[in-house]
Amino acid sequence: MDELKGKVALVAGASRAAGRAIAVELGRRGATVYATGRTTRTQRSEMNRPETIEETAALVTEAGGRGVAVQVDHLDAGQVKALVARMEQEEGRLDVLVNDVWGGDVYLTFGKKLWEQDLEGGLRMLRLGVDTHAITSHYALPLLIRNPGGLVIEMTDGTTESNRKYRAEAGFFYDLVKVSVQRMALAQSEELASYGCTALALTPGWLRSEAMLEAFEVTEETWRDATEKQPHFVISESPTFVGRAAAALATDPEVSRWNGQSVSSGHLAKVYDFTDTDGSRPDAWRYIEEVESKGKPADATGYR
Repeated sequence: MDELKGKVALVAGASRAAGRAIAVELGRRGATVYATGRTTRTQRSEMNRPETIEETAALVTEAGGRGVAVQVDHLDAGQVKALVARMEQEEGRLDVLVNDVWGGDVYLTFGKKLWEQDLEGGLRMLRLGVDTHAITSHYALPLLIRNPGGLVIEMTDGTTESNRKYRAEAGFFYDLVKVSVQRMALAQSEELASYGCTALALTPGWLRSEAMLEAFEVTEETWRDATEKQPHFVISESPTFVGRAAAALATDPEVSRWNGQSVSSGHLAKVYDFTDTDGSRPDAWRYIEEVESKGKPADATGYR
């Protein structure tokens, strides 16, 4: 699987979860992947998680690509500028940009109205989830547009359809971040089209991230045990699923058909014929709309 051999990807926010899985799956297709983030073997971000960018880079190389770990705070314009200058010097190109920087989970306060939320934490969430993407694209796009076929994937949570409804449980700031990222994908799609490049928004479903598995006190092997606490977790998916979605997009010679659109891992699995690690194709957003939001009993039959 060397469709991306000779291609260069930047996965901004590759320490863990979807970002790590996307980096690995791009590497599995032969890409050189720059895996960036704040957490290294010697320093943790405010997320205070153990996963590191060095681990991600090693997994990329193990999968068949070439992983390059670079510690970058994507809120620091100088660091991002230096990263892109390094990539230009070392590689001379950029073919895939994945804006996956987030890190705002520590500021989530579920079930609170705007005036009840911590303002400092909410504004920090906006900076982490919106400013980082804008800063990264600002510096990276001039390198990406040098070659037709470049791809920008803006990682978000929820499809355009699902996010038409206010994410009341997660609250004002979270809702604003995720809708803003979708708009950023649309804006970039307009600006990149004349260069033969594509931008889109991609969302996983209910992601079995490292933090989510810990919250339910399960592992990737035992995740079904979590349905005893939360029955609708039956529709959850591994990070590899959205990783395979990103890799399918990156290797599609007709990826421009998705320009400006909002797509999900579950939707793309049907189009590109890939599965999750267990061989299923969980369609989480359709399930959430047709089952969970309707108050029906948890049953993933026909949805994975």
